[in-house]
Amino acid sequence: MSDSSDLVSRAKQGFSTLSVSPQYQERALASLNEWLSDSQFADYGPQIRHMVEIGCWDYLLDSFHQVIPFGTGGRRGEVGVGPNRINPWTIKSSAQGHSQYLVEHHPDDAKERGVVLAYDVRQFFTNEYFSDDLPNPVHNLDCKDLALAAARVYLGNGIKVYLFDDIRTTPELSFAIRHLNAIGGDMFSASHNPPEHNGKKIYDQFGGQLIPPHDEELVDEVTKNVSEIKELRLDEAEKQGLLVSVGAEVDEAYIEATKKLSLSDARDLKIAYSPLHGCGATSVSKLLSALGFTVENDPETSTPSGRFENVTFNIPNPEVVESFETPKRFASKIGADILLSSDPDADRIGVLVHHHGDWHFLNGNEIGAILTEYVVRKRLNGLDQRGVIIKTAVTTDLIRAICEKHDVELIGDLLVGYKYIAHEMNILEKAGRIDAFLFGCEESHGYNAGNYAREKDAVVAALWLSELAAELKQQEKTLVDHLNETYSIYGYFRNYLTEVRSPGAEGTARIEQIQQSLRDRGSQPFGRFEVAKAEDYRDKKPIVSSTDLVSKNVLRFHLKPVDGTTAILVTVRPSGTEPKIKMYFEIGSNPFPVDEIERVQAQVEDIRQELEKAFMDECYRAIGVE
Repeated sequence: MSDSSDLVSRAKQGFSTLSVSPQYQERALASLNEWLSDSQFADYGPQIRHMVEIGCWDYLLDSFHQVIPFGTGGRRGEVGVGPNRINPWTIKSSAQGHSQYLVEHHPDDAKERGVVLAYDVRQFFTNEYFSDDLPNPVHNLDCKDLALAAARVYLGNGIKVYLFDDIRTTPELSFAIRHLNAIGGDMFSASHNPPEHNGKKIYDQFGGQLIPPHDEELVDEVTKNVSEIKELRLDEAEKQGLLVSVGAEVDEAYIEATKKLSLSDARDLKIAYSPLHGCGATSVSKLLSALGFTVENDPETSTPSGRFENVTFNIPNPEVVESFETPKRFASKIGADILLSSDPDADRIGVLVHHHGDWHFLNGNEIGAILTEYVVRKRLNGLDQRGVIIKTAVTTDLIRAICEKHDVELIGDLLVGYKYIAHEMNILEKAGRIDAFLFGCEESHGYNAGNYAREKDAVVAALWLSELAAELKQQEKTLVDHLNETYSIYGYFRNYLTEVRSPGAEGTARIEQIQQSLRDRGSQPFGRFEVAKAEDYRDKKPIVSSTDLVSKNVLRFHLKPVDGTTAILVTVRPSGTEPKIKMYFEIGSNPFPVDEIERVQAQVEDIRQELEKAFMDECYRAIGVE
């Protein structure tokens, strides 16, 4: 028996000890056999052999049971060895498939128009499953390494490459694609995921991410039609004029485009800012300073670093209040009015507000509602047509209430993922209505405006929050005061997100179990909460691809109002980028006098806690957990 056959046999025996469907085991064994026997994977052999020898069966199976799929944020996940991990081979095979896809769909100009490649600060070091004494293709692998690996493949296929000369933000990549009239682009980043993750987000010629069925067409090209990976050395490509460095000219054009988003001259505000060790200093603080704001970067979290060492839990996610712990000390020290932060690729924003002597965190729905009210008030009277605001289905319906009161068109039931907002922007642009677009938002701290990009951008929220906070400061108010006044007018909307996290192939099965159990329940009540309507997004036809089917794996339970509430909604969906299933709760109230805010919040919170317990009991019961 050959060495590879022996290793596969040992893995088969190890996989049999796991509580995993045979189909997962069979797929993993087939991929494992390929990676051990095909010469193109020779560099990965020593680490695969080591993992078999130490018997890390669940991790090994998860690394090989599938090719990393496209989720709401593209293809990203753990760095490691195998087709379900980010590594040089999965990145190069993706680039080869993407090259073939571009040439097939744009035969006349794909090679000439080219692709734009950008990257952020991510870097992988090692983990408990690898041996540091053996060769390892993913040791110290960073985003630039991935970008260069992909560049060689695009160039090998004759496609021009515009490569940024240093770290840049995802929204600047989106802008650059449009600015340079490229046929597409890649962002090498894992956004706000844990440090051991990395990935590649693919963008189309409009600067947005691929939506179904195009994402599946690309996946099929990568997984079924890549028989050879073509590469060209970078120095040879430069000689041929195929490799073009991108730098200051695009940076300046991007900043000029974002300056046009300003809606106020108010600037009397002291701002602290943290890029959370990412690349946001190339956009957020740069724009705010250019427009005359006083902004100071937190020195402890401003150095680009893939370790995210000064961020609590090393998770640079502005959606999580703990990520502010280090920069908050700096903000207090300098007497800042607000503290802004962005994730590593600076497409998401976070904010703390100094309110009544303490720091107050605003979540993504609260920020979205504040910015919706701001742009409606500032821009609506200047439009010669009906304004349009776009949001995803899981983003607060307080935005819907604001739009209804001001006769603003709301496109508000979109699937999760900013690519769907970008697609609606493309429809508006094609119809000659893009000037009516006021604002796009999603609850996960993503916002956009204008027509310069097709991706969420921390710059938009940073600018408008700063302008509004400066205006409110003149009135001796804060963003928190303003939010409470907004609630009193439109009703208090309590949004709450929880999740069940379940990694590995076994975890995938548990997530599917929970979702199917809820789907089978139909209109059965959750405790005392009766279901008025159960909505399954898979019933929204047509289903144009299997990726569309995955994206539409969304359940919504519209519950009958209780105890003075006006709306109760629970939305459930598996994450497209992480091993978890998410539950979004929203409870809305009637308008009320602003001095009753605490009473209303307490009443709604009691209902929320009762609802969460009743709903989550059903979810855990589905997987045999009491």
